[in-house]
Amino acid sequence: MTDDNAKIINQLRALALLTQTEEQIARTRISQARTDAVRRELTQNADNAAARSLEITEQLRAVGGVPDVVTPVVGRLSAALKATFEQATSVEEALLQDLQLEHQLLDRATYLKVLADTAGETKVRQLAEKLVDAHKATVEWLTVVLAEEALGGPAALVATPVQKVAGAVARGVNAPVRFWANTVNNAVDTVKHAGEETSDRFSAVTDRAAALTDAVRETLTAGRSASLRRAEQVANREGDKDVAKAARTAREELGDVSADELPIKNYDNLSVGDAVKAIKDLKTPHDIRVVISYEEAHKNRANVASAAQTQLAALAKEAVGVSS
Repeated sequence: MTDDNAKIINQLRALALLTQTEEQIARTRISQARTDAVRRELTQNADNAAARSLEITEQLRAVGGVPDVVTPVVGRLSAALKATFEQATSVEEALLQDLQLEHQLLDRATYLKVLADTAGETKVRQLAEKLVDAHKATVEWLTVVLAEEALGGPAALVATPVQKVAGAVARGVNAPVRFWANTVNNAVDTVKHAGEETSDRFSAVTDRAAALTDAVRETLTAGRSASLRRAEQVANREGDKDVAKAARTAREELGDVSADELPIKNYDNLSVGDAVKAIKDLKTPHDIRVVISYEEAHKNRANVASAAQTQLAALAKEAVGVSS
């Protein structure tokens, strides 16, 4: 076996392992999809990853390598561990880790392409080119999803309940949250030093943080609308435009708006087709967020929500310089 051939085999094995992990992660993301369109895309991504895994394994055999029967198991285990540990991180951190995996797959596929060129392995080169194209597309998709979140969302993927808590902790929104952040950090540090024994303690802290968040939310929801509207009224009366704007923005972000406050006139009277057409004319993430929040709270029409998500994705692509 030549040195080039050995390198090709090693890269094919590594790609098989990482692709198995990629497939499993895509399948875990399906349950987090905000819309049916995103759910279909994630399902297709997972199926495509599974097909690529088979192609890589077949090519590995063709160049004289022995498929690693442990690889699929390790791939699934890696994905399961990632899904477990990322519950302690915000959704944007989890997506950044997904992006890191895709970049590694892209870089290895590019390296494999050069190795195949050098060794004169035409079929390996063709496979590598296919992998490069696939991972470039996934990198672009994840970049856009992250840009949607950076623009204020709602992102294509919804945070799990624990990730919502983790995200709130990471942002340090208020004193109680900062307290829980310190508690979680201390628990994690203890886990590192004491091992498995303290894992239950970490879970308990996370559960308590989630319970606290739910309790605060239930307590505040009833009076939230009246308080924000009253604050907006008083601020307008006193001529404090900044405070009035902040109160209104808070209501809009929470979906607490009436139809006549939406950036689309006569929204409640629009058919699905007309609503979708109007949404395509929205030019700011804020206006799209307001419409999505209202739609989800009052009508919950899947096609309309998907159209709004698509429009937000278009703005996100523009923000990161990705061509449509």
